[in-house]
Amino acid sequence: MGISNLADGLARGAERLTGTVSGAFFEPVIRIGVTGLARAGKTVFITSLVANLLERGRMPGLAAAAEGRIDAAFLQPQPDDTVPRFEFERHLDALTAPTPRWPESTRTISELRLSLRVRPTGLLAGFSGPRTVHVDIVDYPGEWLLDLALMDKSYADWCEATLYLMKRREIGAPYLARLADEDGAESWDEPRIKALADSFTAYLEAARDKGLSGVAPGRFLLPGDMAGSPALTFAPMQKPEKPARRGLWREMERRFDAYKAQIVTPFFRDHFAKIDRQIVLVDALGAIHAGPPAVADLQDTMAEILGAFRPGRNAFLSRIFLGRRVEKILFAATKADHLHHSQHARLTAFMEALTQGARSRADFQGAETSALALAALRATVEEERMHEGETLACVRGTLQNPDGTRGKEAAFHPGDLPESPASLIAAARQGHEAWLDADYRIMKFAPAPLVSKPGMGPPHIRLDRAAQFLIGDRL
Repeated sequence: MGISNLADGLARGAERLTGTVSGAFFEPVIRIGVTGLARAGKTVFITSLVANLLERGRMPGLAAAAEGRIDAAFLQPQPDDTVPRFEFERHLDALTAPTPRWPESTRTISELRLSLRVRPTGLLAGFSGPRTVHVDIVDYPGEWLLDLALMDKSYADWCEATLYLMKRREIGAPYLARLADEDGAESWDEPRIKALADSFTAYLEAARDKGLSGVAPGRFLLPGDMAGSPALTFAPMQKPEKPARRGLWREMERRFDAYKAQIVTPFFRDHFAKIDRQIVLVDALGAIHAGPPAVADLQDTMAEILGAFRPGRNAFLSRIFLGRRVEKILFAATKADHLHHSQHARLTAFMEALTQGARSRADFQGAETSALALAALRATVEEERMHEGETLACVRGTLQNPDGTRGKEAAFHPGDLPESPASLIAAARQGHEAWLDADYRIMKFAPAPLVSKPGMGPPHIRLDRAAQFLIGDRL
């Protein structure tokens, strides 16, 4: 019986190995992680990317599409039966309705498989026919990615760093006032812990509303079905000289460790560690509009995110990745359609500057990184207007009201970004509260009605270049 079971096990192992090798050579799979910081337009990006890969008339920057080598593209059942499917059809319906609207943001992980039948090029073209390449798109909130920075921190380290930031921010005052009445050495009770956790969550929400990016723990803002659980009910506090075994500090510490072990670790082990390529969407214009503090926070957040892709320097990551690595990382400034095209190069330069320091210090084990400015769905058109004898490069579109309804059509000039992003970065790092010599404005536009044309996906800006970077070499 033992020999029979061993033989069966070897046979099953051989079958799995054969399937893996066959898939790698004949039907390769590219797993793309798509994440975005608050209001970056992640759902719109995935919807437009898939729609434009299905109908490739607007994808000249994707070499395989420009060369006519993609014979077909079709959606298939995703490989992970326990992960929700990205609701592509529902989101596309929202964007293409007679009165289009932005789709609802996804608040948890989801996945979609798009398969491309591609004819080879070069020497292989004469020896083999088309092959199928599977593109698995894994969608997850950017707040979850920021949680990685917690994995190598103790509760005491996290408290020290978090309270330091709160003391420098006006929005931290309500929580600090509540915390002043607490003693971490005293015995804990659930109402006190919940009151502190609720106040801390309100601080995180206020930070997000002010355009700040580094809002962690991320699940406090996206709790899902874990809302109210002990693992999501803790907060930072000063460490007492002698923490009591059953004191408030020790219970907060225990819950912080449970958050890392039971929420963060499974996500990175089961999903993040399986990603081959990654795109991080950033509302860089929103940060610039919010002012220097938001830009400084965004730069720090970019450094935290880049740290998520360095398994060699992180003991936790080394255990999770087990030799795997992300091959390519793309940082994309979204909403490029809010600027005239003459400003796009400056927006790209700003994105590059945000990540330059972290990239130069990091060892990515061969991973390729890049930055660009894009608009997954173009909502504006460009025009020039005369104002006080000066020609202004403007964008025009339908404004979106605060309640989400469509407003009037308007054209505006958002202001010119500086030729060198160093001035923005310098003002942010020097602690300025406002820009000294400029007023960068931003408007919220509703999606424009789409005119359906055969073979054409939704209009965009540089979505094809993003696709080329992420999957072009595998096609």
